[in-house]
This record gives sequence, C-alpha cells and structure tokens, in this order.
Amino acid sequence: MHTVGELLRSWRRRRRLSQLDLAIAADVSPRHVSLVETGRSRPSAAMILRLADHLDVPLRDRNRLLLTAGFAPRFPERPLDDDELVAAHRAVARVIRAHEPYPAVVVDGRWDVIMTNRAVEPFFAHASPDLLRPPVNLVRLGLDPRGLAPLVVNLADVRAMFRSRVGRQLAAAPDPALTALYEELLGPGADEPPAPGVESDVAIPMHLRVDGRELRLFSTLTTFGTPRDVTLEEIAVEMYYPADAETAAYFEADGPPGGT
Repeated sequence: MHTVGELLRSWRRRRRLSQLDLAIAADVSPRHVSLVETGRSRPSAAMILRLADHLDVPLRDRNRLLLTAGFAPRFPERPLDDDELVAAHRAVARVIRAHEPYPAVVVDGRWDVIMTNRAVEPFFAHASPDLLRPPVNLVRLGLDPRGLAPLVVNLADVRAMFRSRVGRQLAAAPDPALTALYEELLGPGADEPPAPGVESDVAIPMHLRVDGRELRLFSTLTTFGTPRDVTLEEIAVEMYYPADAETAAYFEADGPPGGT
C-alpha cells in the first residue's frame, strides 16, 4: 500500500514537475516537499490539499490522499439526483432540454450515461437491450456492433476521437475502470487513422446513416467550472449539432419522434 508521500510524488511526476517547481508553486521549501514525499514528515490535511491543488489532482484522488494520510475525505460524492445537488440537476436538465430538437447526453468521468434529452431516445432504440441496461456506457454503445456502430459511417474516425479523449483522461489521472474500457474498445488498429489533433476536438465529426438518411453531426463537451463535489467535477454534457442543412431538417422538421 502506498503512503501519502509516495502518492504525492507520483502525482508530481505525472505533472512533470520537480520538487523545486512544486515548492515554489505551493510556497513551501523544497526540503519540506522532499520530507513529505519520503515519509520523514507527516503532512497536515491542509498541506496535502495545498500540494494537491497545485498538482491539479482530481477531487476523487484528493479524498484518497487524505484517507491514506489518516484524515477524513473533504469532497462529497453524491448522485446527481441527490437532494444536495438539486440545483445542479435542474440546471443540467434545463440545458439538455433547451438543446432539443438536437440530441444531448450527460456522462460521468467513465462515460456512463446519467441523463439524455428526448432527441437521443430514437437512436438508442437501435441498440441491443443488454447495452441499455444501466449503467449505459456511451463509448461502448457507440462502438459496439450491437449498439450504434452500424449507423456510424466514419466509425474509425469516431473510435480515434474517443481514443484521443479517453487517453487524455488517463494521462491526467489514472482510473482502473477507464483503463479497462480503453483496452477493451479503444486499442489502436493498424488500419485506423491516427488520433485527431486539437483542431478536430473543437468540432467532432460524426457521419450517420439512419433509415436511409445521411446525417452529419458535430458535438461539443461542457463541464462544470470550479466544482467542490466529486460528481459535479466528473460529469460532462455532450451536445450534438447538425453540420449541414439536411441534418438540421431531419431534426427540426421531420426528425425522430420525441426530438421535436
């Protein structure tokens, strides 16, 4: 089992900072950082959070640091429909409803679907029922042959995009479940294009063929700015937009049931 000092050192190295870099940023001495990392000094909860803040450690992992050091976690983790998060839940629901008639989904940090608007439902109807049992994973649903994959014309591009995004998540913070998802569905194939760059991430292309219609969509991803709750930090709202007039007409005029 790792000590809190070893965990902090791992985060510092992941962020490619020297002890001096971290010490300057956190306004402590390099010697103190060294003593904490080697276990020769037991840090207070405040010091752990101070260092974690400058290391941009996710809230879930800050709780782990505190627990490892013998302190109580500071950041709650509650489901989005919890009474304490009612305002956030209503805000997110309002955002995705306002996005209709275009599709929108809310996912957690592992890409499990938390909420959808009505425009998503007809697309989910194309998937095998076993893929729709909670928790529904958006990556698996999008890439599995029993899911939406048969509808996606540019499947290799979409897989490469997911690979890029999940890969960046894992580079920022380790997660066993996300690693397993990556290894299961996103391992690069020899016949696939390289992961898209930053420009492609701004407008993610998706080409679908649904009921004989050609639909082209791009999506944007929205996250909470400065959350103090693990759940709120990890959720994201993915909203899809028509990339051409034919796709817009499909959703706005004669689109899928429930999307108008």
